[in-house]
Amino acid sequence: MRNQDNLEKLIIPHSRPTVGPAEAKAVSDVIGSGYIAEGDTVKQFEAAFAKFLGLEYATSTNSGTSGLHLTLLAMGIGKGDEVIIPSYVCSALLNAVNYTGATPILADIDPETFNLDGADVQRRINSRTKAIIVPHLFGLAANLDAIRRLGVTIIEDCAQSVGALYQERPVGTIGKAAIYSFYATKVISTGEGGMVATQSRALAEEIRDLKKYDQRTAYKVRFNYKMTDIQAALGIVQLNALESFILRRRDIAERYRKAFNSFSLLLPPTDTGHIYFRYVLGLPTDAGPWIRELAGMGVTCARPIHHPLHQYLKLGGYQATEKAWKQSLSIPIYPTLTDDEINKVVESVTLCYEKFC
Repeated sequence: MRNQDNLEKLIIPHSRPTVGPAEAKAVSDVIGSGYIAEGDTVKQFEAAFAKFLGLEYATSTNSGTSGLHLTLLAMGIGKGDEVIIPSYVCSALLNAVNYTGATPILADIDPETFNLDGADVQRRINSRTKAIIVPHLFGLAANLDAIRRLGVTIIEDCAQSVGALYQERPVGTIGKAAIYSFYATKVISTGEGGMVATQSRALAEEIRDLKKYDQRTAYKVRFNYKMTDIQAALGIVQLNALESFILRRRDIAERYRKAFNSFSLLLPPTDTGHIYFRYVLGLPTDAGPWIRELAGMGVTCARPIHHPLHQYLKLGGYQATEKAWKQSLSIPIYPTLTDDEINKVVESVTLCYEKFC
């Protein structure tokens, strides 16, 4: 009875880092070594990450955003160029394109997968288009074949999808380059941090040159975008645990699917390569009342994208994105979610469904 009372008082967060004693020991060992800036541990993490993907090069950065910024610069993208990105994504992509002086061009999404709509992308391509940034949103691979046929350089945004598969291949291994984010509540975490992966030696060398400004023989504008050994130590442990993280996410997703399958809701696709970084429900009504109601029950949910980019830029159109923003609900899903918490999420969402539908 006491455990039930405690559960009823518990507030389940929307996201939660998955860290424990192994991460604490790894970080402690680095601190004890006396070398905590970018060093051998960073090199070990980069090598392990490249091996995991089956690529030649992986270059660490202090965030996914800075990794994307460097990738665009290393590709020679700048003023006068255009880069296509989805509207339904966090503002980091918009920032990275703007940092280079290029013009971001927004495209709409597929309403069932929330990933880029290839047909809408095609309509926005012209002679100034130099790259398409393709997020694999919420852990589900985008339809890369449809976008590859357009003949424009692809940068894969794998910030939410490390470990996901596209046609049995790891996401991040198909485009010219791929960026990853290791923020605190991402699939794997280094607290803050990122990675750029590529098969191109020239691109990797240029990114490495740009991310470190100090002690150089010749001057050009460079950046201080390095990862530390402390972060890398976390990353190595997390990468080793990735398989178990994904198995747990898929197990929770299956429990949600069984619980909500009879409801008139849009559930995430059951793609075998999906890793369910987010479990997003498509609602028949606006998500706002659901979020408030669930918060009152102790279950923290959210719109999966705070605001789509076309709203920030005051652009019209983007009907699929607008509907997704209004009617999508992201519910808690992460490896440390307990069985009791899962049951509470299911019960609370069911009560909301009965109330609002």
